[in-house]
Amino acid sequence: MQKQYEAYQQNSVLTASPGELTLMLYNGCLKFLNQAKRAVQEKNIEAKHTNLSKAQNIISELMVTLNFDYDIAKDMRKLYDYMNRRLIEANIKNDIAIISEVEELVTEFRDTWKEALIINRKKQYNTSGLV
Repeated sequence: MQKQYEAYQQNSVLTASPGELTLMLYNGCLKFLNQAKRAVQEKNIEAKHTNLSKAQNIISELMVTLNFDYDIAKDMRKLYDYMNRRLIEANIKNDIAIISEVEELVTEFRDTWKEALIINRKKQYNTSGLV
């Protein structure tokens, strides 16, 4: 059963559009932030560090995929950089409040991105003559 799930996950990534991949990154980041908060509560320092590092890696990946042809990318880079710095601080201080702060920012990014994907799909659907 585990191999089937892994195959499904791999297939999901391989067939996803760039927009869907970005959404997956946001969701993965949120998952790791949630696991890091739980690890802090359980005083599991290794799991906290591992999950915060994974979240930081995702944020770094989001940073390198920014398209600087658009002015908003510069602002997003600053926010991603801020989130990374806050996660370093959270890792050092074992601070759930900081992790929650970053989690809120990532959730806002994710929700906005999700809405943009929906709007884009509606536009594509409407312009394809299917309406």
